[in-house]
Amino acid sequence: MAQTKGPAGRFGARYGTKVRRRVNVIELKQKNKHKCPYCGELKVRRVSLGIFSCKKCNSKFTGGAYIP
Repeated sequence: MAQTKGPAGRFGARYGTKVRRRVNVIELKQKNKHKCPYCGELKVRRVSLGIFSCKKCNSKFTGGAYIP
């Protein structure tokens, strides 16, 4: 049995390979820091579904479900 790496490793051998790969791609994108549209810094983090916050200029804005 191959070991699953990345965020989907918590699922172990369950749910199938395709689903775990999709989860890996989505979760790695959403947990990355993103560029702020106001100050231009890489300080934006996802707060909740579709809500993003910049740690530098304290601006909150909406975007896509996983990436702004």
